[in-house]
Amino acid sequence: MASQFHLVGRIAVDVETPTGAGEAALCIHGLGGTSNTWTPLLPALSRFTTVRFDLPGSGRSHRAEGMLSVFTLVETCLRVLSSRRIERAHVLGHSLGTIIALHLAAREPKMVRSLALFGPLLAPPDVARTGIKARAEKARREGDAGMQAIADSLVQAATSAETKARRPAVVAYVRESLMRQDPEGYARTCEALADAKPADAAAIVCPTLLVTGDEDGVAPPQAVRALGGKIAGSQVEVLRGCGHWTPLEKAEECTEILRRFYARRGSVEREARHVQYSVH
Repeated sequence: MASQFHLVGRIAVDVETPTGAGEAALCIHGLGGTSNTWTPLLPALSRFTTVRFDLPGSGRSHRAEGMLSVFTLVETCLRVLSSRRIERAHVLGHSLGTIIALHLAAREPKMVRSLALFGPLLAPPDVARTGIKARAEKARREGDAGMQAIADSLVQAATSAETKARRPAVVAYVRESLMRQDPEGYARTCEALADAKPADAAAIVCPTLLVTGDEDGVAPPQAVRALGGKIAGSQVEVLRGCGHWTPLEKAEECTEILRRFYARRGSVEREARHVQYSVH
């Protein structure tokens, strides 16, 4: 597997390419994340050309000019795919990345082979929007000190008791990922999330996997099951002892779930081709 880094305009992009031709996967991180959110799951994506990028104003990507919105973030996904001449991809998302991925799948169904969504939600509940906007104001007003306070708070609120007790490396990663964000970039991303509208889930026709944790307060199991009920044929997995940072808190379990999901999808496609060939 060859790895490559490049910039698409102001967007930092990592690409892992397998030996030989393969399908593509696009990975979209969440608020306070980076492309490294997906590093633990790369073994499940080894047969794909895997494209991971930092959202505008996040990680290594330069701060976006003007306001961010889910619409502009979907456009960023399309630019990144176009830069690699990718016309169809498996799409993975975490948290805010799942909202973006759902909009992408509803808007451009022919481009999305499948969805694998971790800590998924259609949009923030109304009760959460005020808190997200307050976080934006804190980051903008207090700068790096504000980001450190936000990081410490979210580590406590968004990871499971098991993670905090047994996985210090995950706790350290989540804290570092948050506190190293550019405060203004983080604030604008918070505002995009707070203003996000739900995608038309009924318009999503691709195979869809929804994974959450039993201690995920952002995407609680009952809400994820309700979301699954809106997407025909979707699969819901709930991981025990897991908070909102699903790909990191339960990396091995998520990797295995992804492998089974893609293997089953491949089997269904092969069977469909066999039936089509037999008919003709």
